[in-house]
Amino acid sequence: MANKIHVVVADDHDCIRAGVRYLLQGRPNIEIVGEATDTRALEKLLDALTCDVVVSDIGMPGLEGGGNAVPLLRRLLRRKPHPRVVVLTIVSHAHMLTGLRSIGVSGIVDKRDAAETLIDAIEAVAAGRTHLSPQVQAVLETVQPRPQLRTGAMSVREWEVFQLYARGLAVHEIAVRLRRSGKTISTQKRSAMRKLGLETEGDLINYASQIGLI
Repeated sequence: MANKIHVVVADDHDCIRAGVRYLLQGRPNIEIVGEATDTRALEKLLDALTCDVVVSDIGMPGLEGGGNAVPLLRRLLRRKPHPRVVVLTIVSHAHMLTGLRSIGVSGIVDKRDAAETLIDAIEAVAAGRTHLSPQVQAVLETVQPRPQLRTGAMSVREWEVFQLYARGLAVHEIAVRLRRSGKTISTQKRSAMRKLGLETEGDLINYASQIGLI
């Protein structure tokens, strides 16, 4: 069939990848061209082949000892051109979901929604549209829009600081490790939290736990 949607699937759970494979194999307009079990494998796969849509979990082991795929997806979405991204997740933190949208993720599907929702998401983003599954929409509708979320995605340095802080390092320890001033680290940490809509340390811990940082 002409104009097939070529898809790469990434998830560290074999059962999830098998389920996605089973769901999509009956679709004549969709073809899985690669699978990855972690972010390192996903990065290598995306360097080696071309696809239209990446379907990825975010809580996966991989790059630089990290526990999630957000940094890789952010870098991927900065490329020109780049494939569309559908995040397949169990995360239900509203500001995390908003953060994914802010870095350019076109589709977000909650794993608790009906399986067919993933097909809808793949077809929608391949056509240049956005798609949020019912569970995701319900979560986002409970939160009032916050002006600070329009300030853009985190920089690489802000994300680096955020990850280290979430894992328990103090500001002065991060400053020593990254060879920056404590003032700079504090500013980058506050900026990262603001862009994610996280107001308290509790929000930060909850967010970090949901995406697999801690």
